[in-house]
Amino acid sequence: MSEEKLSEISKKLNVLIALLIRQLNGEKDFEKGGRKQGAGELARYLSDFGLDSKDIAEILGAPLQSVRTLLTPKRRK
Repeated sequence: MSEEKLSEISKKLNVLIALLIRQLNGEKDFEKGGRKQGAGELARYLSDFGLDSKDIAEILGAPLQSVRTLLTPKRRK
């Protein structure tokens, strides 16, 4: 396997580990004021870990174009 491919796999595993640790610690990153956050917040959260739009779309089960739209700078709050 190439170094680039191993780095990509490592990055994705790091995201999973971070999410599991947060879950084990009982953190509620995806809740604000008692409501669950939508796809936009989740997409930005995953994007902050360095995942690309294609991977985020697969994780969220959302269309790729929708994820790209959610991640455009004008949409970020």
